[in-house]
Amino acid sequence: MNLHLMSSAPFEMTISVMLGEIDEQNHVNNAVYLRWVQEVATAHWRAVASAEAQESIGWVVLRHEIDYNAPARVGDDVVLRTWVGEATRLRFKRFTEIRRSSDGELLSTTRTIWCPINAQTGRPIRLPPEVREQFSI
Repeated sequence: MNLHLMSSAPFEMTISVMLGEIDEQNHVNNAVYLRWVQEVATAHWRAVASAEAQESIGWVVLRHEIDYNAPARVGDDVVLRTWVGEATRLRFKRFTEIRRSSDGELLSTTRTIWCPINAQTGRPIRLPPEVREQFSI
């Protein structure tokens, strides 16, 4: 996975690891990383898209690929960094890096394929050009 090719400005948020996110191995459970990937993608959409776009366009995930590099532990602050890569008519590649804030260590990388849908019907749609331009080249 080549995460260096970016076509949209990255979006970041920082969160703190909570006790309830820890598994039997004493580190963040893999399912939590997936939740974080979805949370940062949603935050990016809400920060950039117009209110009209947010009301009319929804998103569904077609695929997640996650590589786990190092564990996060209780009390760690982690930076979730996401951006949109290649976008076709109905598929948007979104990349996410998760790093420990204190030392910058890369904890996880994810490539997700998202499909835009009509928020009312749930059917796949093509994005209007102005929305597409906000997120990709």
